[in-house]
Amino acid sequence: MKPVFLSMLLWVCCQQLHAQQACPVIPLPAQSSRANGEMMLNDEVVIAAKDNSLRPLADYLSKELERRFNISHEDRARPSGKATVITLERGKSGNNPDAYTLRMNKAGAVIAAAHPAGIFNGISTLLQLAETAVPTGTSRHVACWNIIDAPRYAWRGFMLDESRFFFGKEKVKSILDWMAFYKLNRFHWHLTDAPGWRLEIKKYPLLTTVGGIGNHTDPKAPAAFYTQDDIREIVAYAKERFIEVVPEIDMPGHASAANRAYPAFDGGGTERYPSFTFNPGKEGTYQYLADILKETSTLFPAGMIHLGGDEVSFGNKAWDSDTGVISLMKAKGFVDRKQVEDYFFQRMADTVFSLRNKVMAWDEIATASLPANKTIVCWWRQEKPENLKMALDKGYSVVICPRLPFYFDFVQDSTHKIGRRWKVGEYNDLKSVYNFSVAGIPAVSGHEKQVLGVQACLWSETISNPKRLDFLLFPRITAFAEAAWTQPASRNFDQYLERLKPQMELFEQARLYYYDYFAPSRHVETGKPTDQKSFID
Repeated sequence: MKPVFLSMLLWVCCQQLHAQQACPVIPLPAQSSRANGEMMLNDEVVIAAKDNSLRPLADYLSKELERRFNISHEDRARPSGKATVITLERGKSGNNPDAYTLRMNKAGAVIAAAHPAGIFNGISTLLQLAETAVPTGTSRHVACWNIIDAPRYAWRGFMLDESRFFFGKEKVKSILDWMAFYKLNRFHWHLTDAPGWRLEIKKYPLLTTVGGIGNHTDPKAPAAFYTQDDIREIVAYAKERFIEVVPEIDMPGHASAANRAYPAFDGGGTERYPSFTFNPGKEGTYQYLADILKETSTLFPAGMIHLGGDEVSFGNKAWDSDTGVISLMKAKGFVDRKQVEDYFFQRMADTVFSLRNKVMAWDEIATASLPANKTIVCWWRQEKPENLKMALDKGYSVVICPRLPFYFDFVQDSTHKIGRRWKVGEYNDLKSVYNFSVAGIPAVSGHEKQVLGVQACLWSETISNPKRLDFLLFPRITAFAEAAWTQPASRNFDQYLERLKPQMELFEQARLYYYDYFAPSRHVETGKPTDQKSFID
């Protein structure tokens, strides 16, 4: 009887170990349990789409298996008995388009979801399990898991500033790949600002040939921009990965690059921020910008355009002496520049609405009067909770992206010298990103349904090369992804660190110049120290 008892005890211990073992996936799934055995991935794998509408997803999985593991895949009507079969199928209907289930055993895996986005998330989980498996020759033995998963937020965003420094198509595609790997699904693309205009507009070619000249440190750097064909290619690439691309055309401030190209619409600025604004006192300004937005809307099918709307006060002093603005203020009964700003923004928002798009903007526009069902406010100024409260009280949907802790241009280690810190020396380390919870913001109480989600932002004042970009983004993108996907009650920083370790190896294999949390001396901080006063706060 003793051998039987020991066998049963061993079996029970194994089951408990499986139950307690954390799924080695980032972001952590909602529910997961270790199943028996391992699933083999090799050239015998078969991908079966139970619905023709899932065929593109099967093709994507096939391409990823070949790209990542050199596993080629061929359609087989009758797979051999030894073949591993990965089945994609429609599951029960549900309200969450990102939800999915993954069931695995030695024979294969079944990814099921009510919506294609859910199937894609299941594929991302399977790929991550495969990436962290130990290869054996040309095969991978992937530990089996049963997973039921859905995200905390629908909006899991990342913003990249390419006005200050331009990184190019291949780097953007790489970022989109990593976003998809960690189930981020909104790419906010900051394409226009004072240093450079990066989006081709056919009707106004000087925007790129003149406005595209320069960057944050070199005003004479050769023009760098995306053609409309480039944009279509990147948008299609993102769509294949279930990522929506939201363009930002900044106005009425941060307009210096555009004003270099077309000075007729210049609203002036200050000595520190010359030609900073578009001119709200000229009727031609509105038509000019409407033409730009019309072309922009044809390139980006996400159904929303970000209009910036931030920091206008840093360069709108010239409005006080502009005859057109003075006439506008008299005609409308305005008493200050903020009213002019709101008027301008409401007119441009009407243009966006006429193009069947929603308007997104930074939290300064909470003072404007816009349709609640068509307006999304990005709350970035953590020291101004009153702006978030105003936006929520007006019924606007919001995306939470406060500088602390979601601005990745802030330093991430106490020893780092390049990049930003907050006024009292605060910075955005891995733990602060990971532990962030919207529930800790008092203004959100009672308005939880208006919170679309969260977003990390990477401004590029100190990012003059791709190595610097990698250093600031990795591994914080993983901590952010879990903050966006996983419920706070399920998060544990120490346990997350254990799951992060294999991800570091993936960064190494991808030749990223990442910040190694566990061995900080592996990659030293890159870039040149920047005068903190050069950043607009």
